[in-house]
Amino acid sequence: MAETLTPMMKQFYELKAKNPDAILLFRCGDFYETYDNDAQTASKVLGITLTRRNNKGQAASTEMAGFPYHALDTYLPRLIRAGYRVAICDQLEDPKLAKKLVKRGITELVTPGVAMADNVLNARENNFLAAVHFGAQAVGISLLDISTGEFLVAEGTTEYIDKLLAGFAPKEVLVQHGLKGRFKGLYGQKYFVFDLDDWAFTTQTANEKLTRHFQVRNLKGFGVDHLKDGVVAAGAIMCYLEITQHKHTSHITTLRRIEEDGYVRLDRFTTRNLELVAPMAEGGTPLLAVIDRTLTPMGARMLRRWLVFPLRSVQAIVARQDGVEHFFKHPDFRELCEMELPKIGDMERIVSKVAVARANPRELQQLRCALESTATLKYACDHADGCQAIAQVGSQLNPLAPLRDHIKATLCPDPPVLVNKGGVIAAGVSAELDELRHIQTSSKEFLLQIQQRESDATGIPSLKIGFNNVFGYYIEVRNTYKDKVPQEWVRKQTLAQAERYITQELKELEDKILGAEDRILDLEARLYADLVAEVSQYITPLQHTAAALSHLDCLQSLAAVARERHYVRPVVDDSLVIDIHEGRHPVIETLMPPGEEYVSNSVELDTKGQQIIIVTGPNMAGKSALLRQTALITLMAQTGSFVPAASAHIGLVDKIFTRVGASDNISVGESTFMVEMSEAANIMNNLTERSLVLFDELGRGTSTYDGISIAWAIVEYIHENAKAHARTLFATHYHELNEMERLFPRIKNWNVSVREVNGRVVFLRKLQRGGSEHSFGIHVARLAGMPQSIVNRATQILADLEEAGAKAGSKVPKAESRTQQQEGMQLSFFQLDDPVLGQIRDELLGLDVNNLTPLEALNKLNDIKRILKG
Repeated sequence: MAETLTPMMKQFYELKAKNPDAILLFRCGDFYETYDNDAQTASKVLGITLTRRNNKGQAASTEMAGFPYHALDTYLPRLIRAGYRVAICDQLEDPKLAKKLVKRGITELVTPGVAMADNVLNARENNFLAAVHFGAQAVGISLLDISTGEFLVAEGTTEYIDKLLAGFAPKEVLVQHGLKGRFKGLYGQKYFVFDLDDWAFTTQTANEKLTRHFQVRNLKGFGVDHLKDGVVAAGAIMCYLEITQHKHTSHITTLRRIEEDGYVRLDRFTTRNLELVAPMAEGGTPLLAVIDRTLTPMGARMLRRWLVFPLRSVQAIVARQDGVEHFFKHPDFRELCEMELPKIGDMERIVSKVAVARANPRELQQLRCALESTATLKYACDHADGCQAIAQVGSQLNPLAPLRDHIKATLCPDPPVLVNKGGVIAAGVSAELDELRHIQTSSKEFLLQIQQRESDATGIPSLKIGFNNVFGYYIEVRNTYKDKVPQEWVRKQTLAQAERYITQELKELEDKILGAEDRILDLEARLYADLVAEVSQYITPLQHTAAALSHLDCLQSLAAVARERHYVRPVVDDSLVIDIHEGRHPVIETLMPPGEEYVSNSVELDTKGQQIIIVTGPNMAGKSALLRQTALITLMAQTGSFVPAASAHIGLVDKIFTRVGASDNISVGESTFMVEMSEAANIMNNLTERSLVLFDELGRGTSTYDGISIAWAIVEYIHENAKAHARTLFATHYHELNEMERLFPRIKNWNVSVREVNGRVVFLRKLQRGGSEHSFGIHVARLAGMPQSIVNRATQILADLEEAGAKAGSKVPKAESRTQQQEGMQLSFFQLDDPVLGQIRDELLGLDVNNLTPLEALNKLNDIKRILKG
């Protein structure tokens, strides 16, 4: 079969065999074509027409789909965002010069985790590639954002790696061949996973690749040499860069360890439940959207990281708070930053493009503008009136004046995006370029000057300079004056009335005029390449400056939202107290209808007096909002942000755990209750003295008695845990848990208050001392639009059950055993001891239904009604 393929299709299948896991975009003239299965995928994802190509000598045809080569920037991002790897195959020679088949080759392999193009990347998010190595004692992880050069490494338990994956949200994950199933079993199905051969995940390979890249003898200087499994993962990433033909990696200048003890631990459940960076429901608003007032893309990326990785160092938190406060105290400084930061652009990614020789002229001009603004900001930071946090930022800013001036002198003020459009290099940079441009724009003037000069020199008044496609430029002399022609002129053509000559000067000018445009473009390209090479010598100081500018932008953002939303500076220390006075939910308060204010609440937790708060109250009263706002205020405080409260005292938290809402994971066989119990088990197994725990409606996925029993046992475990008296908020509808306050000294009951007016509930949303005995769920059903007949019937059933419960007596676990379960109760109308109901029973039993007339039946019904009314 292969013998009957055309040479071009043979070429395609050979290249496809080298990249079987990637969609191959095969350049054919003015189109990128896909074939076979690739064509089916491209047609489906890109919405382009699927056609067929007839194969020479074969009955079957090959499916194909393509698009114009200039539309690559439109279609490539859609393939990458859909989770596909794409191999770009270009023509390596000019088809006009090719004697036979055009030479082709893979020029780039683009994957979800290895992308540099702006149209593929999200400017306000990092684009991390991760590698995970399952070692004998630990799991290693490495993360690289090739678009910024950030290269990180860590190792730890599977739970810790889960937290890092949730926090960094890599677009692609590399694992060892055969371990893809293990990875997805541990960390879920949401990651795009690619497996590499075993040799890529070895210590020898890692040391070889990393030491060669960083040009060092060992990795001790980076402080990561003890992270054996993490280093192996980093080595796998370097192997993958070679496989995907990303050879320009000079912007990857260091390998940093992720300090596990430096950040608050937020597992993936908590990150999701608190909606830090993404909403749980479509159309929702995450916390990041509320506090992000950054003015640069790189600042937005850093702020996202700050939010997902809150600090655990009081000193570092206070430093950020000092920086935020400086914007309040110095309006001039704030206004300067608000004016200059938007001029910075995405310096971080421009620097990375310089390293891989992909920065366009407009981006270099943007870099020059950024350095000018950097000089202004550095001066302001250096004179920050004693604020050490801002002065520290200033010390890290480097305006690089020589580089800035060099770019300014070399580039035109408003260059095009593409070098081959011309007009990139400024006048005065190259005498040759200036001459060529002058020739290009003044060729007629030059020719007239030569014509006049030669006419004067020879005394031939009718001498003219002309042009034809055969000889090019020539001097025409009428036969009357041919005896005056200088001897060095070369005759090229004889006419009836004249002779045509050429001169060396005219030939050189002809070459310059006719080749000026091509030579201008070629010279500009060479001069621009030299400029990019010059800028690439400053990659490290540029990266440090970009990081400092990002830090300044984040402080500016936190100050801006604090000023707009009336946040206050919290006290953060090493105590074990959380005391929030009149706190507000930072997201919900921004969504309140006009004229309606958010009802604030105060919460106090410690490890000695009020360790656990049982929060009861009606549905929709605000229990969930109270829990979340407590966690968010704590988290914001440890981010270095001001917080939505009248005042706040936050004793350092090392872990925040949340169990909120009901969800399932049917794809892996986990019911709602199983997911709930898995999350609860994770919390119980990882509690520490400094943990903050939030439970919202635990046990709803099973029977009432099972749910109460589990909830009781979990609260009891948190209270009685001798190693960790974790601060806990426990919202529940199980009013039986209110009894725990009497049995356990550090458990206190609070409720979110309501008022019932004319049979309807008014939600006051205010937290008050004591437990609540009602959930008002039927009222919520009415508000949701439930048919009135169902609401009425539910009200009747609830009254019956509450009356029966009152007669049976409420049973809770005894203080001695705390394990006794409540017993069920069978109700029977004819076993009740109420005298009125007994009289009705007697009336009914005495009826002869078979001989009862309609009138007698109505009278008897009226008698029963009279008995009930007394």
